[in-house]
Amino acid sequence: MKSHVRTLQIAFTYIGTIVGAGFATGQEILKFFTRYGHWAVLTILLSTILFIWLGTKMMVIARRIEAESYEDFNRHLFGEQVGSTISLFMMVVLIGVNSIMLAGAGAIFQEHLGLHYQTGLIITLLGSYFLLKRGISGILQMNSIVVPLMLTLSLIIIFNTFQIPGAGRFLFLDNDRSLFGAWMSPLLYTAFNLGMAQAVLVPMARHTEEEKSLVWGGIIGGTGIGFMLIAAHFAMSSQMPGILKFEIPMGSIAVRLGTVVQTIYLLLIFLEIFSTFVADIYGVAVQLKQRLPLSTALITPLLMLVCYLLSQFGFSSLLSVFYPIFGGLSLVWAVKLLRTPWSSPPGSNTSSNSKEKGNSIVSVKPITRTTRK
Repeated sequence: MKSHVRTLQIAFTYIGTIVGAGFATGQEILKFFTRYGHWAVLTILLSTILFIWLGTKMMVIARRIEAESYEDFNRHLFGEQVGSTISLFMMVVLIGVNSIMLAGAGAIFQEHLGLHYQTGLIITLLGSYFLLKRGISGILQMNSIVVPLMLTLSLIIIFNTFQIPGAGRFLFLDNDRSLFGAWMSPLLYTAFNLGMAQAVLVPMARHTEEEKSLVWGGIIGGTGIGFMLIAAHFAMSSQMPGILKFEIPMGSIAVRLGTVVQTIYLLLIFLEIFSTFVADIYGVAVQLKQRLPLSTALITPLLMLVCYLLSQFGFSSLLSVFYPIFGGLSLVWAVKLLRTPWSSPPGSNTSSNSKEKGNSIVSVKPITRTTRK
C-alpha cells in the first residue's frame, strides 16, 4: 500500500512540476500544438510518449547514480566540466523562470482579485517558504492535492466541449504552417519542460526507495500530462480561430462554464504556478547547497529574495528573455539524455565494467564546495 501511495505522489509531482503558468493559461498548448491544426493530436501523442520515456529514464538514472541535484545528473550526462558549466547556466535560467512564475502569481492577484501586485508576490513567497521547510515531502503532499483537482477540471472541460457544435473540429482543423514546425514543436515542448522538471525530479528520485515506484510514477505522470494536453487542445480547437486573440485562452473557455468553475479555474492557475515555483526553488536550493557553505534555511530565503527583485520587471519582459534560451539548451539536454545508456542498478557488480565506453555506469558523487580551490 505504501508503495502505491509513493507511486501516485511521484506521478502527481511529475505532472505538477510540468504544469505551470503557460500550460494552465493555455498559451503553451496553443503555441506548440493547437495552431498546427490536424497534426496536433499526433504531436501530442509524440510528446506524451517522450514524457513517459525520458521522464522515467531521468528519474531511474538519477536514483541509480545517487544524484543529489540536477548538477550531479548533468555531470553524468555531459562529463565533469561541461556538466558543471551547463548546470550553472541552467541555474541562472531557472532563477529567471522562477521569477516569471512569481510575477505571474502577482498578476493574478492584481488582474482578477483586485489586490495589489506586491500582495500576490508576498503571499506566494510566504506560502512557499513554509512549505519548503518540510522539504521534498511537502512538495509531494502539495501536488497530491493540486494535481487531482487539475485532472478533474480537465474532465469537466472535456464533457462540456462534447456538448458544443465544434467538438469534432480538433481532428480536421486546417493547418497553413510548415510540417517541420509541427513536428519540431513537441520535441521543443517536451525538452523545455523536462529541463525544468529535473530540478525537483532528480532529488526526488534519489530519495525514493523502490525503483518500480519511479517507473510507474513516470508512466502514470507522463500519461496524465498527455491527457491534460489533449483535453485543453480539444476544448481550444472547438473555439478556433477566435481563441487566438485571448491572452489566456483557457480562461475564455472557463468563463462559459459558469462562475463556480471560473473561480476554481482561477484558483488552479495560481496553484499550478505556486507548485512549479516551489519545486524549482527546492531544486536550485539543493544545487546551491552543494556549492556554498550555507544551510538550506539561509539559501532558500535568499533565492526567494532574488526572485522577488527580478519579478519587479514584469511577466512579459522576463518571459521573452529567458524562455528561448532555456528552450534551446533543453533540446540539447534531451538529445543527450536520449542517447545516454541506462545506468546499472545500485548494488550490481559493475566494477569489472567500469571502463566501458560511454558514461552509462558512472557513479556521480555529489559535489561539495570544500573540494574546490
